Amino acid sequence: MSLGALNGRIEEDVIMAEEISATSPADSFAAAPAKRSPVANIFLGPNGLRAGWRLLIFIVIFMSLGRGLNFALHHVPAVQRWFASQPKDAFTPVGQFVSEGLIVVILFISVGIMALIEKRSFADYGLPFDEAFGKRFWQGVPLGFVMLSLLLAMMAALHGFSLDGIGVGGAEAVKYGLLYFIGFILVGIFEEFSFRGYMQATLGSGIGFWPAAIILAILFGAGHLNNSGEKILGAVMAGSFGLVAAFALWRTGNLWLPIGMHASWDWGESYFYGTPDSGLLATGHLLNSSPHGPAWLSGGTVGPEGSWLVFLVLILWVGAIHFLFPARREASSHRA
Repeated sequence: MSLGALNGRIEEDVIMAEEISATSPADSFAAAPAKRSPVANIFLGPNGLRAGWRLLIFIVIFMSLGRGLNFALHHVPAVQRWFASQPKDAFTPVGQFVSEGLIVVILFISVGIMALIEKRSFADYGLPFDEAFGKRFWQGVPLGFVMLSLLLAMMAALHGFSLDGIGVGGAEAVKYGLLYFIGFILVGIFEEFSFRGYMQATLGSGIGFWPAAIILAILFGAGHLNNSGEKILGAVMAGSFGLVAAFALWRTGNLWLPIGMHASWDWGESYFYGTPDSGLLATGHLLNSSPHGPAWLSGGTVGPEGSWLVFLVLILWVGAIHFLFPARREASSHRA
């Protein structure tokens, strides 16, 4: 081999060695993510802390804040006296405003802490503030009220419900109507943003939208059994409504439609028609009304939500959402 050929061969070998070095197994191994231990995999998934642990942290924060506030309030004599003065078998607009307002604040603080941890916004959990009380909310308000009115009309046609005149009128009616509307908006925000908001978004990121919606609907219904006048059928109805609200979230992308529906349904029951809601009556309702016949028809002491006819209305409600709010293109990849 000549000296020139030898030099050329050496140059080729150097170039090949440099190419091999650039893609050597050692460098590839260094670039690859470190393999997690089995213990780490229990807590961490592809996107960081697993959904179940994030959900648990949220629940711990929420319950700790709630218990702390409850402890503090019950050690203030004036607050104790005020709570003792509230009726046990009914509710007032002021009592509702205070109790629901406090629990919404606790919910927002809890979600706010999780949003900081997860580097997300309230909109990521279904509650965009730039759409607060906008078009979707005001579309939900008449929809919820119409569905309740349809239920009561069906009950009345079968002699299971009747209106018995005016409860309050004039300026008192306007005052109670506005106060209860604000109160039930708070109810809607709390129940929708907790179950169909943060928990739906978090659990859904781990197991999928509809499996999460079904689990949370069952828990939502079961939670209503804590209400003093609630019964099994009413709790089943509440859980079923949870699925209707989840469908509205799926179709519109946020919670303002379900919040509007939820608020107006409860407002119509408690204030406008004067029926029991989970077994409780509202003081200062607009109309007086009475249930008649068997409980499967009238709902009995639970109220209209305890009637078997409510399930027919829920089916019609799903149909209304289906036709009024067409599927979004991105719904198939909906993260919440």
